[in-house]
Amino acid sequence: MNVLWIFAHPEGRSLNGALRDHGAATLRRDGHRVRHRDLYAMGWNPLVGPADFGHDPAERLIVGAASERAHAAGALAPDIRAEHDNITWADALIVQFPLWWYGMPAILKGWFDRVFVQGFAFGVTDDAGRTLRYGDGGLAGRRALVVTTAGARSSGLGPRGVHGAAEDVLFPLLHGTLFYTGMDVLPPLVITGADRAAAADRTAAAAALDARLHALPTADPIPYRSEHGGDYADDLTLRPHLAPGRTDPAIHRRPSPAG
Repeated sequence: MNVLWIFAHPEGRSLNGALRDHGAATLRRDGHRVRHRDLYAMGWNPLVGPADFGHDPAERLIVGAASERAHAAGALAPDIRAEHDNITWADALIVQFPLWWYGMPAILKGWFDRVFVQGFAFGVTDDAGRTLRYGDGGLAGRRALVVTTAGARSSGLGPRGVHGAAEDVLFPLLHGTLFYTGMDVLPPLVITGADRAAAADRTAAAAALDARLHALPTADPIPYRSEHGGDYADDLTLRPHLAPGRTDPAIHRRPSPAG
């Protein structure tokens, strides 16, 4: 597989940096090809602006429309086009970052803001004119694995933890960005207690990462419901007979055969 590793941590000597280097070596031993995008080292610009699209700054900027026109014309900024080339090359994306304030670092959010433009990652349609998203879209056919570290203990990010369950905390990224654009999203790897990790903890984290990377080509993705799979009504709400009475993010997952 071709694996694009997107890394967003300001310190390469961190636990995140060690895991990134260890994971890339594991992938290469397994016969995969790896490209790195170290956003801090690159000095990635996270700010969307008129220059991204060759847009006249004197004119009102409507980001979606401007990005779609620029993408169609091959007129996006060179750094965005370079990221598109890398994504097009990739069979899988690994997105790695420390969990800060319930989300990703701003530089990584800015990478998504600038790179996942309309007409490339989303805003595409099928022959019938239906918008393709949530299980289909511009990035369909790729896998995605989120690797994140948190200072919290594992219990605090568990189903009844004060911080919320890890997959719920990551739902905007997993479901609203990666699945929205059509990717098969694997269960995230969340390394807890990162700020207090001792040598044994680092070894365990590397082993957990290895297990996920060995399974990268074949692991079952999170069974999110696709928009056009019949589970949603025309107003994009889940049909009443599915998960009745519930409103939590897990309603957008298909139940397991046993459940």
